Amino acid sequence: MPTKLYIQDVAVRDGFQIESQFIPTEQKIHLINSLSHTGLAKIEVTSFSSPKAIPALADAEKVMRAIERVKGVEYAVLVPNLKGCERALACEVDEINLVMSASQSHSLANLRMTPDQSIKQFSEIAKLVGNSASINVSLSTAFGCPFDGDIPQEQVLTYIQKITDLGISKISLCDTTGVANPRQVERLIHAVVNRWPDLVITAHFHNTRGMGLANVMAALNAGVTHFDASLGGLGGCPFAPGASGNVCTEDMVHMLQAMGYDTGVTLTDLLSCANELESILGRALPGQVIKAGPSTRRYPMPTGDGQQRLSGVNLCEVNPTR
Repeated sequence: MPTKLYIQDVAVRDGFQIESQFIPTEQKIHLINSLSHTGLAKIEVTSFSSPKAIPALADAEKVMRAIERVKGVEYAVLVPNLKGCERALACEVDEINLVMSASQSHSLANLRMTPDQSIKQFSEIAKLVGNSASINVSLSTAFGCPFDGDIPQEQVLTYIQKITDLGISKISLCDTTGVANPRQVERLIHAVVNRWPDLVITAHFHNTRGMGLANVMAALNAGVTHFDASLGGLGGCPFAPGASGNVCTEDMVHMLQAMGYDTGVTLTDLLSCANELESILGRALPGQVIKAGPSTRRYPMPTGDGQQRLSGVNLCEVNPTR
């Protein structure tokens, strides 16, 4: 398995876009700048969608032009169409992230077009982008659809073939509503890696049913080195009522670093960003490490009145725990 991994945070786009309150532009910029100094490989900054469609990200140009660009960090944006692509390129973004679905029903519900219509649009966008930025395609519902159910693996591979035929060499496999399981993840990614060994694959999981980190491990075992995650576990999907957000960035980094992998991320700095995000939103977020602290955290032995003094005492006999 690889030792160098690339962690990509999507909270300020994937998370903020579904927040009911508008996050002030200055706070977005400050959080992105903080994230830029944590060692993340990529930050998905915003979406160049219609402000009427996603009012939470109506300040896309202002944010993109004002953030600090840190060397070694890739700044990506989501682009829904040619007009959005033109706006994004005017802001000198590093990566254009396009979205399509492997499911007919989800594609119509989410994008108002079929998967094949998405492919046709990608062809036009790729011509417009040229060498101005790299292009990544996020393939939604790659592991299952909230409307159609299971998506045949061969159907997913067919769309990947059509994407690579356009000269696009970066694809995110997205578990949009958190239905994937580790065995399924490993099977699909092995099939993709075997057919397209030079394809840059990003794994994008949601923790809707508590399998997010298990799916990260399955993708890692299959050879993936690029992972999307969301600070604090922020986000979710409008087609999965009650769903929690993406895999939590700091929880994923903590797990991978505890296993000895090089993520390039400074966990303490990332936790500071998670605290900043909670302050911005005014509520606690689903992340676990921000609550419990890293596994390397150590506590002083308890002493004092009203407590069992521990000198020479077996703690488990006093207060047994499992």
